[in-house]
Amino acid sequence: MNRIDKIIDNSLYRDYMDKIRNAENNRKFCLHGFSHALDVARIIYIINLEENLGFHKDVIYAMALLHDIGRVEEYENGISHHEAGAIIARDILAQCDFTDEEIDAICEAISNHKSY
Repeated sequence: MNRIDKIIDNSLYRDYMDKIRNAENNRKFCLHGFSHALDVARIIYIINLEENLGFHKDVIYAMALLHDIGRVEEYENGISHHEAGAIIARDILAQCDFTDEEIDAICEAISNHKSY
């Protein structure tokens, strides 16, 4: 999954993940780091298989890795993380060789996930 490695190594992704880690430094539960993203990826992958959704594994992992990337904007500026995340993800995905169609699908998933 070369494109997933590109996301993980992307300087913008790493910068946002560092900011999230710092912002959540005092939280004991529900951290939004890499481990959480991998858990989400595994769940999405199972749903994808069970419901025969047809998403490629790279797309699923990209969705999961980026679904909370907007948390920084939520913490710092009060912008909902799912809306901010879709905007931030678009820039990262474009740098990591995802197609326009894949970027649209991933960003739609990010913008439509909400935590209550």
